[in-house]
Amino acid sequence: MQRRKFLSLVGLGAVAMSAAPVALSATDWRADKPDVWTAKNVDDAIKAMYGSKAIAEGGVTVTTPDVAANGGAVPVNVKSDLDAKTVAIFQDANPESAVIVFDVNEYGIVNYDVKMKLKSVGEPITVTCVVETKDGKLHSGKRTLDVALGGCEG
Repeated sequence: MQRRKFLSLVGLGAVAMSAAPVALSATDWRADKPDVWTAKNVDDAIKAMYGSKAIAEGGVTVTTPDVAANGGAVPVNVKSDLDAKTVAIFQDANPESAVIVFDVNEYGIVNYDVKMKLKSVGEPITVTCVVETKDGKLHSGKRTLDVALGGCEG
């Protein structure tokens, strides 16, 4: 008899959990703003994402190695104490400039670590991060690095 009670309680718990509202949401930026993902340079990608708003330098810290030994997995960290709505990362080495866009929830902390694949172009590469604050203002941070041979088509 105990086994049947246990199984019925587990079944009721599973039904209750499946009916619980889910508080997660995400924006499909590729569908909402397709021009961002086909832009060939950083300025065009930022304009496609945010329009022609003025961008204030500062308030965003981008950290990368000075020289990335493996272009196939370059570590990038982005931090900001701004009251962020979105965080977008761009680069100027690969054929398309946009890398990723994050939606930041109400209590989100902007401290993201990502790895990106960067083509070695024989000259310094700039990684740019733009943070849109909840009041609609844009702030940016940049970091320049060199990539050793490897990565995208390298």
